[in-house]
Amino acid sequence: MKSLGNPFDHRSDLRHGAGCSCNSCQASVTEEAAPDTTDAMLERAIESAVVRSMFGQNDLSRRSFMGMLGGGTFAAALASVFPMDKAKAAILDELGPPEKTDLNIGFVPITCATPIIMAQPLGFYEKYGLNAQVIKTAGWAVARDKSLAGEYDASHMLTPMPLAMTLGAGSTASPYIMPAVENINGQAIVLHNDHKDKRDPKQWKGFTFGVPFEYSMHNFLLRYYVAEYGLDPDVDIQIRVVPPPEMVANLSAGNLDGYLSPDPFNQRAVWEGIGFIHTLTKDIWEGHPCCAFAAPLSFAQELPNTYGALLKSIIDATQYARVPENRKEISEAIAPTNYLNQPVPVIEQVLTGTYADGLGEVKKVPDRIDFDPFPWHSMGVWILTQMKRWGYIEGDVDYKGVAEQVYLAADCKKVMNDLGYDAPDVTYTSHTIMGKTFDSSDPEGYVKSFPIGKG
Repeated sequence: MKSLGNPFDHRSDLRHGAGCSCNSCQASVTEEAAPDTTDAMLERAIESAVVRSMFGQNDLSRRSFMGMLGGGTFAAALASVFPMDKAKAAILDELGPPEKTDLNIGFVPITCATPIIMAQPLGFYEKYGLNAQVIKTAGWAVARDKSLAGEYDASHMLTPMPLAMTLGAGSTASPYIMPAVENINGQAIVLHNDHKDKRDPKQWKGFTFGVPFEYSMHNFLLRYYVAEYGLDPDVDIQIRVVPPPEMVANLSAGNLDGYLSPDPFNQRAVWEGIGFIHTLTKDIWEGHPCCAFAAPLSFAQELPNTYGALLKSIIDATQYARVPENRKEISEAIAPTNYLNQPVPVIEQVLTGTYADGLGEVKKVPDRIDFDPFPWHSMGVWILTQMKRWGYIEGDVDYKGVAEQVYLAADCKKVMNDLGYDAPDVTYTSHTIMGKTFDSSDPEGYVKSFPIGKG
């Protein structure tokens, strides 16, 4: 098990918190109130430049004056004579063109990657001055390793992956950021046709299931689901990691009894007459996150203009994909061999939500898959609780601290607002999973509340 050692600076050290009495923590308590974003870092640089222009290099005078007034009063006094907000806005809005325009962006060929993929053929990258190439990747371990090696500037990732990579769970610890979710919902549990008489999960003892990656919503939702029916996922069933494009072949060969997979491979099993859709994951957790746009923290720090342009491209494409009337056009755009390499009707069934379930019915579920870029911190906390519950991370975890460092909700909100889209004013909310409400205010208590698990 990897250490929870911190890849960030001391202020975000997972071993320290609001109650820490060390000098560094006490000195930075006001800065810890909100996580860093690229804008926040730029704003502090702007403030520092303004203050130094007033006091020159005389730090003693500046500190003495601030000491007399107090930090908050000093800030208010400065704002009364200098339009700080306008200065920040002017500088932030006048950032130059992307420092780097030729980008490599990895993706795994699944419908969850729709915004990242479609942004190339439909011109969203070009719209923001980028020449981005999306590169098909066989599976999540490959996507992670190529990203860590610097072969990808940014990548389509599963929402738990940047959390795990930042903590060093399953790989070398490296600080990652996730400023946008790609899709919500969009997964399903598929069973082989031989098991049509076993619709009760209590009958699944001894079954072998596939999931696309250990650090995935697929794995955590499958574990949660079977545990609610009294099965221990580490004892009563087997869970194997299978790359998404190999799911159907393994189901057909009898290597798997079922899988919880991204689409289009759930629908492809029905299309091939091999399996049926047992349940959509939206019926386990309505609106759950799945895939995301992620990058190394260094990408945003070293190439802020490029990062901003890329985030705009992704969020704009995500909002376009959110409109039901656009889904057929998108299906055709992402179907070709260099993207999903799937029949257009298979993709349309997923994106439009009108689909055959393999049990003789045609379902109409418009939000079978949906697209919402906002990275709720509460979703990140839930994912971390499941990583702790099943032994993927150990020891004390600063759930909120990690979620806020990795899920850059402030960056997402700013871009959404700049593009004219509505964004939430808060970053925590309650979530209902299989009828039970998750309250992120007590994550450790939540982990310990489950009768099945290792946490």
